[in-house]
Amino acid sequence: MNRPLHKLARFISSPKGAKIVLIAWILAIGVLSFIAPSAKKYATSSGEGSIHEDTPSAVAQKILDEQFPSKDGAVALLVFHGKDAITEADRAKISEISKWLSSDDKPKNVASALPFHQLPKATQDKMFSKDNTTILLNIALTKDLESDQIYETLEQIRNHVKQTDIGDLQFEITGPAGIAADTITLFKNADFVLMFATIGLILIILIIIYRSPLLAVIPLIIAGIVYEVVDRILGLAGQNGWFIVEKQALSIMMILLFAVLTDYCLFILARYKEELKKTSSKYDAMQAALTQVMEPILFSGGTVLVAMLTLFFAVFNAYHNFSPVFSVAMVFILLGGITLIPALFALVGRKAFWPFIPKVAEKEEKLSGFWTNVGTFVKKKPSITASILLIMLILASLNVGSMKYSFNLMKSFPNDISSRQGFEILEENFPPGQLAPVTVILKSDKEIALDQPFVEKLASLSNSIKELDGVNTVTPEITSGLSAPNSNLPKNFLSEEKHAIRLQLTLQDNPYDKAALNTISTLRDNSKDLLTKSGFDSEQYSLHYSGQTAQQLDVQALNQKDTIVTFSLISLFILIMLTYQSRSIIIAFTMMITMLLSYSATLGLGWMIFHYILGYDSISYRLPVYTFVFLIALGVDYNIMLVSRIKEEAQKHEWKEAVARGVALTGGVISSAGIILAATFGVLITQPLQELFLFGLTMTMGILIDTFLVRGMLLPSILIFFKPNRSKQISSIPTDLK
Repeated sequence: MNRPLHKLARFISSPKGAKIVLIAWILAIGVLSFIAPSAKKYATSSGEGSIHEDTPSAVAQKILDEQFPSKDGAVALLVFHGKDAITEADRAKISEISKWLSSDDKPKNVASALPFHQLPKATQDKMFSKDNTTILLNIALTKDLESDQIYETLEQIRNHVKQTDIGDLQFEITGPAGIAADTITLFKNADFVLMFATIGLILIILIIIYRSPLLAVIPLIIAGIVYEVVDRILGLAGQNGWFIVEKQALSIMMILLFAVLTDYCLFILARYKEELKKTSSKYDAMQAALTQVMEPILFSGGTVLVAMLTLFFAVFNAYHNFSPVFSVAMVFILLGGITLIPALFALVGRKAFWPFIPKVAEKEEKLSGFWTNVGTFVKKKPSITASILLIMLILASLNVGSMKYSFNLMKSFPNDISSRQGFEILEENFPPGQLAPVTVILKSDKEIALDQPFVEKLASLSNSIKELDGVNTVTPEITSGLSAPNSNLPKNFLSEEKHAIRLQLTLQDNPYDKAALNTISTLRDNSKDLLTKSGFDSEQYSLHYSGQTAQQLDVQALNQKDTIVTFSLISLFILIMLTYQSRSIIIAFTMMITMLLSYSATLGLGWMIFHYILGYDSISYRLPVYTFVFLIALGVDYNIMLVSRIKEEAQKHEWKEAVARGVALTGGVISSAGIILAATFGVLITQPLQELFLFGLTMTMGILIDTFLVRGMLLPSILIFFKPNRSKQISSIPTDLK
């Protein structure tokens, strides 16, 4: 350990220093509670898209907003569905609801509604599904509503529909507004459930591990103090607009904070207990313990922080906006790990271990137990151990190539949620492309003259688009009558400034399926050819596509790019830090390779379970990135703790024995920490969103694989073969440890 860290360890472990540290944290909570709000108050869902808002679909939406300004905001799709054909009495009830939505008595945040009640019967008939069991009414809410306002507005509509008594008809609300409202419903009490489940689970595991009430409670008190500080700092950031406080990130951050701080408590307590058996002074014991573990904690926490900071390089909102929340959290987790944990345990001293209080002058305990046996086996049979584990992990990794990803948010919602049920009803009863039509914008640099030559070119363009594979319809129909003087143009067809034409395109496939994404990709790639063949000057005119399918195509591209960027940078930065910490490029490279293998095996095994056992056809496209960031970053902790102990033991024993002793001495505490970390991420399995469920399950499997197989057996079995000579062993150890 370098001199500044040694001084810091000595100060924190002193009677005066420990009290100052504790008072400082308590004062921080008091001040922040007075001046800062909770982060939840300013938490938002950043959505999908680029932070630069320069994707093709974002550009198209900007043109649409400029050329066709509207007061309409999020759209809600009201779905009425019967087991049998909708009767005339049912139709009358639906008309009554439609009339209310167009009246002055409607909810104040409803901007416009399809006037079903005013339409001729023949027109109404066309709105029903082929079997007359289903009808869809569109309403638009006012712009820039908060999620809570959307939820309240849709609740008013649901209550009115109930009062109208629509009999046996099933009523659901889907579309962007319905999804936003259901998200609030799903997570209404989720944070409280998540927090109490996490705390309860950690408490139970700590009691089982230590059989000491204080050792079970103190880590949770420490985590609670740090969490309160982080929550208020993030609240200040949200209040002042320093960065976006991502709602989903807050939930995962809370799990990360409690789990990692508990792990740090275990690491420090393990060494503290050893030192308490060597000295009567609880402060000297903590100083000795902290001297040994502070550097590994700083490096392990530092790698997690670097991984989180790397997400700033991502341009996809879903990844980029996770970075500030987790980076701030990791800074304070690290501060808590090297200051609050040792200070509080130094003050409590031996009493923390009651009723199993460690005594001075006890003989050095002979190594025994499960991890001692593992270390001995690895030392004697390194080739067999490494070969078996490598084969197992590589075979599991092979499944990664068969993984399929979904870009459909609805697939992540529970089956019984209204927006998903409504979407699936529409999917079953209407052509797939009608669920989310694509808006086609023909933009001109000059004012458009709607004369006969222009209309002929437009008709040719419309027909060319229709002829492409995957396109079902293009509306409105382009006829020569559009060029007639005083022609009654379709609504929102020509912009007020006469610089854009708006068409609507329906696809043959589900808007979120790969085939639909490929159709939009083909349209984009062939835009200039389509214009030229139709007689338009591609220098003056341009084609743009907006809507859900176009947006999801951009999400796919952003995700692919950011996956490569984040994987590469995180691997590189962590490798550099591991090289510095281990003082060996070979050891660092070995640790990195084993962690990457652990990650790929986790994904492969996860896909086997998700696909062949749970029956999922696909998983969220975000799962590989989230899993990589957390699994690699958190997996570093245990590798650093193991290698640090091996290096320490190498001062007194030959290399093979040092590796075996390193496994034996760290096995218990690291496996306990791994179980706690896996269990806390496992709490996410209780969450209603499929994405969080699968993420929690994947992380749980990955942490257990990394803790017991990779860190416990594979890495040590490979390290056995390094056989550094004695001088190299000593020279690789920091000066103050020699």
